[in-house]
Amino acid sequence: MTKRSAPATRSRKISKLPLPTKTVRSTRATKSTAKKVAGFAVEKKAMDVMVMDLRKITDVTSFFIVCTGGSTAQVRAIADNVLDKCRRSGMDIYHLEGYDSQRWVLIDLVDIVVHVFLPEVRSYYQLERLWGDAPVDRYGDDTAEAAPR
Repeated sequence: MTKRSAPATRSRKISKLPLPTKTVRSTRATKSTAKKVAGFAVEKKAMDVMVMDLRKITDVTSFFIVCTGGSTAQVRAIADNVLDKCRRSGMDIYHLEGYDSQRWVLIDLVDIVVHVFLPEVRSYYQLERLWGDAPVDRYGDDTAEAAPR
């Protein structure tokens, strides 16, 4: 029986360069960023678009954007436009919920959470009432502010 010898160890040269640090972007949402995201929904004719400022109410998120699509096709179009434009703007999408059912699509950007509802689902859950202490800005429909370009 022959014994195997231990493999010869080579000395590896270890680089003395510092490890790369992660670039930390400030992801804290501003009101102008929330308005911009709301504009993405308005571009696809979202109805009753509301930006709710939750910064003084909760630490969970900074802004809710709540809007309504008249049909499942419109809910999908609004969600697709928000997803596409947010990605193009360099915003990270952390979670997407309800995209397959198209009744309530939730797009989580961490500091901004976008809710796209069918009318009956929005009236059932009444997020506006639940977060009624939050200051609200309305966009689209017949409001004076247009979608930001």
